[in-house]
Amino acid sequence: MNSRKDLFFIFGVLVFFLPFFLIESLFDAYYQFNLEHGLLMSFIKFFFLATLGEVIGLRIKTGLYHYKGFGLLPRALVWGFLGTTIYGAFAIFSNGTPVFLEKVGFENAAGILHSDLGWKKVVVSFSISTALNLFYAPVMMTFHKITDIHILENGGTLRGFFRPIGFARIFKEINWDVQWNFVFKRTIPLFWIPAQTITFLLPEGFRVLFAAFLGIVLGVLLAVAALKQADPV
Repeated sequence: MNSRKDLFFIFGVLVFFLPFFLIESLFDAYYQFNLEHGLLMSFIKFFFLATLGEVIGLRIKTGLYHYKGFGLLPRALVWGFLGTTIYGAFAIFSNGTPVFLEKVGFENAAGILHSDLGWKKVVVSFSISTALNLFYAPVMMTFHKITDIHILENGGTLRGFFRPIGFARIFKEINWDVQWNFVFKRTIPLFWIPAQTITFLLPEGFRVLFAAFLGIVLGVLLAVAALKQADPV
């Protein structure tokens, strides 16, 4: 039964994404809209892709794609919001980090980021990714964890989602052994910094899209993190 559901799930994902790769005019329309409405598209991309990652993570963790109280729509809204912050973080760090590099002696770092692939561009991209993941990612991941707990505590309902979030209380209740020793100490240096180095090697118009696809991977990593702790969160 699960195998049949998996096949339907994979088929549905392919039906959704393949047209963008097979129909040139559709891809061009997406690309143009993305250039003109980057912030909105960041919301949309993370709304769908990162939530897809959470669904895959749930399948890994429980064998189910959904259950009552999971809160699919509230989770998607959180990811959409986080997508807009990621869009802003990309703009801040991709512009600010090269300026810092130039101030410490790395000449023309900003120009190198927009040049052809070479070792200097890799160094600049790695520096941007490192700064982004050390200063922004832990805050984003902790915020996501808090909202995740809030959604589950309120039965996954949309009405419950809009109740005040007990940030201070939930912050204390997070399993920091897992959050620090796995989510921060392992996934950031071993996966996110290398993966997002690739992100900043890409043309600017594709960076947020690639990051949104990485959101699918994040869903899997969150599922692994959840398996490392006793509670079902």
